[in-house]
Amino acid sequence: MSMFKRVSQVFQQKSNALLDKVEDPTQAIDLSYEKMQENLQQVRRSIADVLTSQKRLEAQRAQLQAQYDKLQGQARQALQQGQEDVAKMALQRATAIQPQIDSLTPQINQLAQQESALEETGRTLNSKIEAFRAQRDTMKAQYTAAKASSSALENLTGLSDQMTDVNMMMDRAQDKISQMQSRAAAVGELANSGVLDSPSLGGHGDDIEAALAQKSSANDVDLQLAAMKAELNGPAQPASLAAPTNSNDTKELHASDTTTTDAAASPAPVAGDSFVVRVLGQNRFRIPNSIRPALDGLDAALEMAVDKNDAESFAQLVKQLGLLVSTNGIALDETDATKADIVLPSPDMTLDEAKKLFFDAPAATQDATAPTTGTATNEVGAAAETTES
Repeated sequence: MSMFKRVSQVFQQKSNALLDKVEDPTQAIDLSYEKMQENLQQVRRSIADVLTSQKRLEAQRAQLQAQYDKLQGQARQALQQGQEDVAKMALQRATAIQPQIDSLTPQINQLAQQESALEETGRTLNSKIEAFRAQRDTMKAQYTAAKASSSALENLTGLSDQMTDVNMMMDRAQDKISQMQSRAAAVGELANSGVLDSPSLGGHGDDIEAALAQKSSANDVDLQLAAMKAELNGPAQPASLAAPTNSNDTKELHASDTTTTDAAASPAPVAGDSFVVRVLGQNRFRIPNSIRPALDGLDAALEMAVDKNDAESFAQLVKQLGLLVSTNGIALDETDATKADIVLPSPDMTLDEAKKLFFDAPAATQDATAPTTGTATNEVGAAAETTES
């Protein structure tokens, strides 16, 4: 088989399949009925044509017969007048017309037979058309009912193209819903676990970091609150911050013998507009009285840091304390014998060192008659000053 023939067959197959798909049986039935009507009309036209030909031949035969009869009469009249030549001529012409008349008769009879046959064909075709008309209405009704039933069943079972598209859309929607539900559950689980928390977005990390941050924030608030309370209480000097005022107590504070029993006397306010502080490991400084509220606040904050065992806050506070003294105070010369009113811890002192100086100090340095210390700064400073001396 040649390639062109195969292509032709494939084209015919595709064309037939396309025609079968778009062909409507009701339209085909109507077309068949119209064709039958056209055939009936054609038969009727043929009958009319045959009848017309028959009538024309009959008219021609009648005309020839009349002419023949006329020539016969003329021949008889010529013989009666003795004109034999004229009679002979008339008879010759009549003899020439007679074959024509004889030939028209069978043609006319044949046309009559054809007319009869066409009329019978027309009657038969008309009967078939009437029968097909009733059958056509029945077939169209059956096709319409079958089409409606098929469409309803296809829609019911989901086999139709429209229902197939709808089912596919519903399946895709259900898949998207399931996917979003799964994602929402996953994101919710991650959010609850704290994995998605980010410091840049204001997150707090995991629960341990959140607890530590909350504890540190509470400590900072407590320290700030204590400092504000101390500042609002005014510049009154706490008993624990006051240094001894008599020379005997000063000598006992700097003595190397740790068995001294009269370490300090009753505290007394500092006269004038300034007071002297000693920073452990550093020199003495003269500080204006306006700085006393700040020192009192830092003193209270240091006491709280020692009570809470907060080494980080303690380190920051002692650094602030040293910075406050060095910034606002004037260092005294070594030859200046002015006594220190307050002893402060060094800026690099740790909480452990402060505890060791305070809690591990010999019992002899704490006189039973000495006033009870009220702040961690003076407790640490007193023990450290005794050890340093």
